[in-house]
Amino acid sequence: MSGTQLRQLRPISEIAAELGLLPEEVEFYGPYKAKVRLHALQRLDSPRARYILVTGINPTPFGEGKTTVSIGLGQAFGRLGLRSVVTVRQSSMGPVFGTKGAGAGGGAAQLHPFPDLALHFTGDNHAVTTAHNLLAALLDNALYQDQQPLDPRRITWPRVLDLNDRALRQVLVGLDDAERTVRASRFDITPASEVMAILALARDYRDLRQRLGRIVVGYSWDGQPVTAEDLGAAGAMAALLVDALKPNLVQTSEGTAAFVHAGPFGNIATGTSSVVADLLATRLADVVITEAGFGTDLGAEKFFHLKCRASGLAPHAAVLVASVRALKVQGGKSVREIELGGEDLDALERGLPNLRKHVENLRAFGVPAVVAINRFPSDSSRELELLAQAALDAGARDVAVVEVYTHGGEGGRALAEAVLRAAQETSSFQPIYELDWPLERKVEAVARTLYGAAQVRFAPSARRQLADLMRLGYDRLPICIAKTPMSLSADPGLLGRPEGFTVEVRELRLFAGAGYVVVLLGDIQTMPGLGRQPRAVAIDIDENGNILGMS
Repeated sequence: MSGTQLRQLRPISEIAAELGLLPEEVEFYGPYKAKVRLHALQRLDSPRARYILVTGINPTPFGEGKTTVSIGLGQAFGRLGLRSVVTVRQSSMGPVFGTKGAGAGGGAAQLHPFPDLALHFTGDNHAVTTAHNLLAALLDNALYQDQQPLDPRRITWPRVLDLNDRALRQVLVGLDDAERTVRASRFDITPASEVMAILALARDYRDLRQRLGRIVVGYSWDGQPVTAEDLGAAGAMAALLVDALKPNLVQTSEGTAAFVHAGPFGNIATGTSSVVADLLATRLADVVITEAGFGTDLGAEKFFHLKCRASGLAPHAAVLVASVRALKVQGGKSVREIELGGEDLDALERGLPNLRKHVENLRAFGVPAVVAINRFPSDSSRELELLAQAALDAGARDVAVVEVYTHGGEGGRALAEAVLRAAQETSSFQPIYELDWPLERKVEAVARTLYGAAQVRFAPSARRQLADLMRLGYDRLPICIAKTPMSLSADPGLLGRPEGFTVEVRELRLFAGAGYVVVLLGDIQTMPGLGRQPRAVAIDIDENGNILGMS
């Protein structure tokens, strides 16, 4: 079979059986997608797979192809005779109808069935949205009924929607009874919901239920936290999420297995697929490839500090995806100039510090790094050689050029072999901060070590929030930093490897149920907006109900 040809999709029952799942452990959603019941985890042995993280350099308008490389790598392991599972996040409909697209790979390295994956899929995102907004409704009802000593000035729980809509960033609620309940609030996008983070981090139903109960929705008049458990909401929320916690099983273009589960964004949330999907995959496969959103400064950092702590799993190696054209952007060359084509070693050389920093970041965690050069037709042999040598000089264990978009698994064979070699080494994985450190020290550790910041400054409002967290004992939680993915700094205009900059902490948000504190840097937004030309206007259907305009 040519790598450029899409083979006939296999019944998902065949893929489930090949993984070793029993018929009673699988719930089918049509012929090509299924959910796996959590009691399969109780039957299976402890994790045995090689566990591989895929991350990348800072993204550019081109897109580096990180998801495509992840899927192609899974296919390549299949061609080497290994049982592989790829674990990735579910798409949000915000980017699907906005600018980014579905995040399901492309060409000969894509997830299927598509476009199901980009739209309603198995309904998990809708369940998260509904569970989150149920808590908001019960909170406002308690305020109206005067059933809880809630201070309406200190309610922190927003509402969510899985669409980009900047008009909802600030709203007034309770206008039907303005004297008692009117207050300012906001909408976040569903992937930024604490409920989504809980879905991604929970190990089982008991853990899910306990985490939901610990959600802090606001504070009482005497400054004490009010939780979802206090409002009697956690049980109903858990009921809405029973099916959503089951991982979704699908397939790649070459019929290998993939779990698509949970969808927290990498720039404002944990940025990785679910713990339960990875726990299941590492018991079923020889190799598990899990993707984290954006670069080592965002998705990978949160994978190491949040997901690995929640799952107890440690990565054997990491793949860093880079491309010649993306590094030319990091070197200051415009997208238009790059699209005109032509070799430009000087622009590439100027962008290489960004690559070096990301390799350095992975080494800071003690994880062997393999650089995957995602090759495009415009790349010259000299440019590829320069990039490869720079990666090795920076401390990467190995480098491989990949062409999985065109050639599928065969185009990732060299990368798969390099990853296996790196994964045989003894891992010295370690976090860069400890949980018992003060929150300020944790932020400084990430900002200085991974971003290259010279200093960290807290805005006055963030200082007050920090004092509250310390008073209540929440300052020893891990952190989840929300910032732009476009730069190692919090300023999207600082490309390459900026130095000597200051990071300003704008706001702190407590996610007690998820088990961390969100740290917002710069002008990052938790509800994106639409651009001048939303992708939604190009999407349609034909007379047979086929969806058009999605890729």
